[in-house]
Amino acid sequence: MDSIYWYLIIGTTLLGVAVAGSLLKSLPISASIIYLLVGLAVGPHGLGLLSWDVVHKAHLFEVLSEVAVLVSLFTVGLNLRRSIGDRAWLLPVRLASLSMVFTIAGIALVGVALLGLPPGAAVLLGAMLAPTDPVLASDVQVKGVTDRDTLRYSLSAEAGLNDGTAFPFVMLGLGLLGLHPSDGAGLAGLWPGPGFSLWAWLGWDLIWAVAAGLLAGGACGWLVGGFIASVRSRRAETFGLQAFVVLGLIALAYGLAELIYGYGFLAVFAAGYAIRYLELRSSRHAADPPELPAVAPDREEAEKLEAIKTPEATAHYLAVSLGQFNTQIEHLLEAAVVVLIGGVLSPRYLTWDVLWFAPLLFGLLRPLAVLAGMWRSDSGRVQRILMAWFGIRGIGSIYYLTYALGHGFAGPLAERITGLVLSTVALSIIVHGISVTPLMNWYESLVERRRAAPAPARDDVKV
Repeated sequence: MDSIYWYLIIGTTLLGVAVAGSLLKSLPISASIIYLLVGLAVGPHGLGLLSWDVVHKAHLFEVLSEVAVLVSLFTVGLNLRRSIGDRAWLLPVRLASLSMVFTIAGIALVGVALLGLPPGAAVLLGAMLAPTDPVLASDVQVKGVTDRDTLRYSLSAEAGLNDGTAFPFVMLGLGLLGLHPSDGAGLAGLWPGPGFSLWAWLGWDLIWAVAAGLLAGGACGWLVGGFIASVRSRRAETFGLQAFVVLGLIALAYGLAELIYGYGFLAVFAAGYAIRYLELRSSRHAADPPELPAVAPDREEAEKLEAIKTPEATAHYLAVSLGQFNTQIEHLLEAAVVVLIGGVLSPRYLTWDVLWFAPLLFGLLRPLAVLAGMWRSDSGRVQRILMAWFGIRGIGSIYYLTYALGHGFAGPLAERITGLVLSTVALSIIVHGISVTPLMNWYESLVERRRAAPAPARDDVKV
């Protein structure tokens, strides 16, 4: 009977969100809040259909959250249509490096001074909660490849970058706890790993792994995307099965990066961006991509596809086709993971620490870190304030938590960190989910008013 109930719950939830999708856009509530409430309803303190323990089911949560983040990172990379040398990259790079490091340092300091955590656990907690989430933050990300808004672009690119740049600090925390997964780290176990020391961490986990991940993913996306676009420009009917291309490219980029001790998250993000950069380069960096006819990529429509066999249209068609499939599977994975988060929450995780720690993170640590990282940047005051607020925690944090649990992080300390991370993510889903619609509507109306103002008063629409 349990399986029957699950079919009914899953079907009702997905259909309900699909039907109410347009209504949710106008209300101060996100789909993730609904998923969380469904999880709470089926959890141990609701219908009792789900009674898993994150600590003991860490591997399942690790795999599911990892796949959800990978798919989302690929989507983010596809949507960032700016050249590598564009100044628009400066803000997200500062957010994903300076601001993230400041956030980790602030959380670690609070962890040692106020939570009584050992330094390794405090750094680990900071690495879990510092990066913003590319899955749950979709409401504040770019609306499409033609969206050039500074706020949306910066938050999107930050979410794509910092899920990989936070990984060195996860390794640092594990290393300080004596749990660094260094054995068999080189070339998938073909030689012993570098071991842990601060110098080895700096060279391998920080510098090498970040660079190797970006380069491996970029090379995969460029070569695979270029090959498919080249073949398809000559034979339109040879390209299809977008799902296979998306999943194959994600797996290839991730696997290659991990093989050479690089970060797979950064590799998948770079692979998605490389596909987009192919189109951008083929169109000679035009402001907008070429328009495409609305046709289906199957053999019966091959003669109609002759209209889009130019190099620039072919590259754009490849990016659009992959993005459409990726967006759908991203929403499905988001629903699955957030329902599970709601299903495993229990009163034992809602300690007094959570009641003051989460507001401190949302209202002070993240804002101060963003304002410090954005010091003397060319962003507007309102944009900096909203960047500071929309530091949404989510599925990436769950992955880092379960990754640590799967590498020997256990005992009462692990139980305490698990409670802090799960509760903070749940509160972020609620607080940021409620505030995103009214704040973004206000921001967009402000931008429109500035655009409508006379040129001297616009100040290039900076807000």
